[in-house]
Amino acid sequence: MSNRVIGRIVGALFLAAFVCYGVGSAIADRAPGAALMLLNSVVVTTIGVLVFRLLRRPHLRTAATYLSARLLEALLLGVGVVLLVWMGSVEGNDVTYQIAMFSLSVGSVPFCRALLRDQLVPGWLAVWGIVGYAALAAGALLELLGLPVGLVLAIPGGLFEVTFGLSLMARGFPDPVATPPATRLSEANHRLGVSA
Repeated sequence: MSNRVIGRIVGALFLAAFVCYGVGSAIADRAPGAALMLLNSVVVTTIGVLVFRLLRRPHLRTAATYLSARLLEALLLGVGVVLLVWMGSVEGNDVTYQIAMFSLSVGSVPFCRALLRDQLVPGWLAVWGIVGYAALAAGALLELLGLPVGLVLAIPGGLFEVTFGLSLMARGFPDPVATPPATRLSEANHRLGVSA
């Protein structure tokens, strides 16, 4: 699968996650709402797996961190649904949601830095992601400490995710430029100290 195709799928999944959790939480008191919230966990896991596949060669540590953050997010949001729907604990769901958002942010800042470094998206968009996820992390942490500012600090990250999703659906990630064999041989010789 090419980077361009992976990017388009990731873009669609970013938008799908937004819809699944947003609509699902609005109707969480009904079975379709809970199902959408649980489907969101599948969607964010898939995003993590696809991004890992994209970044594992140039940025293994970043790819593994992002995948781990997405898996933890999926698990925590799923636990939140169980707490909310089957145990009636709104507070439990809120706590797991904030921890999930903090986890997502911690994994997403290095992901956006890798996007910027490798020019996989326009620079302004990657910087927006770094700032948006940093604000989301701060908001989630402050919410856990009892300061109700999480919603306001989530706005930049939320708008980034929608813009990022739409941008990827339109363009995908660029495919790597193939290095001609002669250039690869020259680079290998240079590293080994062999003159042409």
